[in-house]
Amino acid sequence: MEREKIHLEYLLNATSKTILWTAISTPTGLEGWFADRIQSDDEIVAFFWGKTEERDAKIIAIRAYSFIRFHWLDDENEHGYFELKMTNNELTNDFVLEITDFANAGEADDLRELWDSQVDTLRRTCGF
Repeated sequence: MEREKIHLEYLLNATSKTILWTAISTPTGLEGWFADRIQSDDEIVAFFWGKTEERDAKIIAIRAYSFIRFHWLDDENEHGYFELKMTNNELTNDFVLEITDFANAGEADDLRELWDSQVDTLRRTCGF
């Protein structure tokens, strides 16, 4: 199936790299905006939504205070991933959250809307 790479950038009014890094890289932080509940053994992360939906992902790359990249274990494309990356805008000293993900053909707009909604929750939760 044809997959499209999606790259999104969100300017966050965040001046604390520690708060943002915690929000995108720890189970507690991700529970605040990405999933309802998370279990992790430092390599495999189980994401839970509602009472029945669960997806497991493997952390395939991480660099502290920079990015974390996950591969969904049920993804047939071994090169598929989603990545949460933080960069600093030196001009404003705000942080930019860059998200890279892959959408099936015809689903890119839905994926963008989903990430927009999730990042809105992140902003409210963390005060960005």
